[in-house]
Amino acid sequence: MQRYSILWADDEIDLLKPHILFLNQKGYDVNGVNSGADALDACENTRYDIVFLDENMPGMTGLETLNQIKSSWPNLPVVMITKSEEEYIMEEAIGSKIADYLIKPLNPNQILLSVKKILDNRRLIDERTTISYQQDFRNISMAYNDHMDHSEWVEIYKKLIFWELEIEQTDNKSMSEVLDMQKSEANANFIKFISENYEDWLNDPNVDKPLLSHQLMKKKVFPELKEGTSTFFIVVDNLRYDQWKVLEPTISNYFNIDSEEAYYSILPTTTAYSRNAIFSGMLPTEMAKFYPNLWVGEDEEGGKNNNEDQFLEKNIQKSRLNIKHSYHKIKNLTQGRQLIDSINNLMSNDLNVIVYNFVDMLSHARTEMEMIRELAPDESAYRSITKSWFAHSPLFEVIKIISEKGGKLIITTDHGTVRVKKPFRIIGDRNTNTNLRYKQGKNLAFEEDKVLVARKPEYFHLPKINVSTAYVFATDDYFFAYPNNYNYYVNYYKDTFQHGGISLEEVIIPVISLTSKNAG
Repeated sequence: MQRYSILWADDEIDLLKPHILFLNQKGYDVNGVNSGADALDACENTRYDIVFLDENMPGMTGLETLNQIKSSWPNLPVVMITKSEEEYIMEEAIGSKIADYLIKPLNPNQILLSVKKILDNRRLIDERTTISYQQDFRNISMAYNDHMDHSEWVEIYKKLIFWELEIEQTDNKSMSEVLDMQKSEANANFIKFISENYEDWLNDPNVDKPLLSHQLMKKKVFPELKEGTSTFFIVVDNLRYDQWKVLEPTISNYFNIDSEEAYYSILPTTTAYSRNAIFSGMLPTEMAKFYPNLWVGEDEEGGKNNNEDQFLEKNIQKSRLNIKHSYHKIKNLTQGRQLIDSINNLMSNDLNVIVYNFVDMLSHARTEMEMIRELAPDESAYRSITKSWFAHSPLFEVIKIISEKGGKLIITTDHGTVRVKKPFRIIGDRNTNTNLRYKQGKNLAFEEDKVLVARKPEYFHLPKINVSTAYVFATDDYFFAYPNNYNYYVNYYKDTFQHGGISLEEVIIPVISLTSKNAG
């Protein structure tokens, strides 16, 4: 085991010998000095792993010494020790980025705990995370043997995300590989679950079913509207549950989380279907039937989501809501900054809907741009780049302003994405759509395994362009590839994030209700 070196500066260092001997016995080398100046000299000549610093020393005080140490060795952990409990000393020390703060009289175990927390933290966390995951591994695997319902699948997925984020903080790569295999096993079972239940959810009014895209506003948004409070409904395109979890700590500084739930995206898990369903409160066949002027089918030119604001208007009217509302779609930085400037005016509305397309742009840019491919080679990096973008985005500024003004916030998405790794051969005519995770067309040729086929799209409430129209959904981490230029196609799209098919990552997505910490 590594032997750590500690520098301890205290003008009464001789009185601390029992503590120093105690640390020696625990495997730490301790060098004691009598002043701040001696501490700086010692740091110049020796590499220490941690510094204990008495705050009340004659000459150069502990705080002055701390500032000098942090100036020259910013990454050297410093523990401030003091007899005083005055708040300004604590605040100044904490503001100088101390690693810990101890108050005299000192207890040997208190000192040891501080040292372990700082120096052995990574190793202890690694060991505890590994043991805890190993204990939960069997519980997760055994759950597949039971007949799980939609809410139990949400809990399984949340557990897998929890362990993915925990293991990510460790150096244990073998545990990451085990988790990847368990996620793959979970997806295989989840696909069977969807295949067996999805049609019933849409067609049988008596069957137990999850909240679906077309029910989201009726069940989760409209009930939150309260007189005198402006509610902001933000749909961040492509926001997976794991990405929400890395954004949550930042947003929690400004909002209290009232509820963190999941709902299921309809199929296909694409913007054209799932997001239109959110705003219209309808399934695709209903949209195509009742609003043919707003619904843009697969066989038609033009953007599939250009009429979201009108679908929203129809939904509000259908729900008989007498409210003042707005709709904004943010596709680029300029539009994001314009939204910041308009927030004050929006506070007088009952409902403000904001569609934020950045995560979608990121996922597609990752396919198109070599630089993004390098920055986000896997899920961990994808989460990291999402978190970094959010911290510097106009969206974060908007959220902070909403909090400051006491607004209500609901954050969700229309579908998730999955990193595709394995190609699946399919043949279609020139009218077949281009999505990599689902195909819609006639006379599609493919092998039946590893896909879900809707030969009767009406059972999935999906429009039929002609009598032989079928929908084919890729599952797990497969993506469709045509036989011509097969190798080029596979190399180009492998390890990119795509959506439209069936996986835990695409289907189970977050909806979070938040109240401003400044709300009255």
